[in-house]
Amino acid sequence: MKKAPADNEVTAIHGVITDQSPVDFHALGLAGCIDRLAAPLREQGTTVRWETPHHGIEIPAGSAALLYHVAQEALSNALKYAGAAELTVRLAAVHHGIRLTVADNGSGFDRDDHTGNRPQGFGLLLMSIAVHEAGGTATVDTAPGEGTCLTVTLPLD
Repeated sequence: MKKAPADNEVTAIHGVITDQSPVDFHALGLAGCIDRLAAPLREQGTTVRWETPHHGIEIPAGSAALLYHVAQEALSNALKYAGAAELTVRLAAVHHGIRLTVADNGSGFDRDDHTGNRPQGFGLLLMSIAVHEAGGTATVDTAPGEGTCLTVTLPLD
């Protein structure tokens, strides 16, 4: 019998990672909030590595929320499709901005495959639109058998 998730538990429902707790950037920091989202990946045996050379810069709430949702999309996609043994999350300060990178060593995909052989990336498309509307950039580097690397950079001024 499957137990019901606790109120503060991170779960994956149909491959979409959800956090039942309110996001508390003040208490956990952005990295801590994103790290909570990686729990379902760890449970399936994926090694999750962190690199956080952002040196405690202050990230505005709107930017933190957008990066959190970007990470949620990237981690959900990794959980559903990648079959990755390793995943690295990097949160780094860059010139006048903050960069989030989520990279896995999973199956990757052909971005130009429009034959219906891969799931359509509406989540990635919507994420990219939101990032661009915030003045940022988003790239997805991937190829079949080569893993996937999602990089989002947001301005902080």
